[in-house]
Amino acid sequence: MKVLLNRLINHESISAEEAKQILISISKGDYNQAQIASFLTVYMMRSITVEELQGFRDALLELCIPVDLKSYNPLDLCGTGGDGKDTFNISTLSSFVTAGAGVAVAKHGNYGVSSACGSSNVLEALGVTFSNEQDHLIKAIETANICVLHAPLFHPAMKNVAPIRKALGFKTFFNMLGPMVNPSFPKHQMVGVFNLELLRLYNYLYQQTDKNYSIVHDLGGYDELSLTNSAKIVSNQSELLFSPNDLDVQPVAATSIFGGNTVKEATKIFESIISGKGTQAQNNVVCANAGLAIATAKQITHKEGFEYAKESLLSGKAKTCLTKLTAL
Repeated sequence: MKVLLNRLINHESISAEEAKQILISISKGDYNQAQIASFLTVYMMRSITVEELQGFRDALLELCIPVDLKSYNPLDLCGTGGDGKDTFNISTLSSFVTAGAGVAVAKHGNYGVSSACGSSNVLEALGVTFSNEQDHLIKAIETANICVLHAPLFHPAMKNVAPIRKALGFKTFFNMLGPMVNPSFPKHQMVGVFNLELLRLYNYLYQQTDKNYSIVHDLGGYDELSLTNSAKIVSNQSELLFSPNDLDVQPVAATSIFGGNTVKEATKIFESIISGKGTQAQNNVVCANAGLAIATAKQITHKEGFEYAKESLLSGKAKTCLTKLTAL
């Protein structure tokens, strides 16, 4: 580790195989907390290369507890987090809206590290039970058209890292990895990333797979479509600059998508929106993201997906998915 840290501090890069092996060694408990903290910190002071990101991804996928949901052909809809914006749980809400629109969802998520309330925090507060048992996940997807893959249950090898990430309290390369390591290996995915460089890296790596994907970076610095700005969207079919005008909606103010300072506040906002009581700005932001996910899975236009999303949210179908999931 000492040799690798010196190389990284000197802005040298490591190979995909070296990156993979270092995560495997971390999982085995070969390094102490100070070494792991230093390793995580150095990556916030230098750029990550595509080879390093590939190696980290390959290690986590090799070490994960896999779940077979292929017969449901689900989509994953998640962001890297780490954008520092403290929005409400847009991608989690969008997941239920997507499920309500008839697209099966395998939602990968975790507790918040650099934000007040991560996906798993709000879902837990709403009464969703986390499990890595295949039978439970299949029952969830058959009953509610959505299942939740709580990352720590599927990546037990990273238990040595979780308390260090929490103590550091800032985004690390694990934020970059989260959407890439869904243990159900979904073929459809909508991903939000926190900067344009990461969008480029994701696109390069996803081009090497058979995924059907859309990758988003909002130019206001968000890891999702915020509707406060234009956004870059790349997919396996196209590359474009998105504007709220494309969906015939008005841009929104950043303050209108704030998510609160606590899990309790975030949960209250979540419940309000999914119950059809959200503001127009909140509803449009959720439906813009869900609409892109629906469009990605159904191979339709974003505008068509947006209309499906609005119908799912405002008719109560999205809330029905949540109600069925919590009932399990």
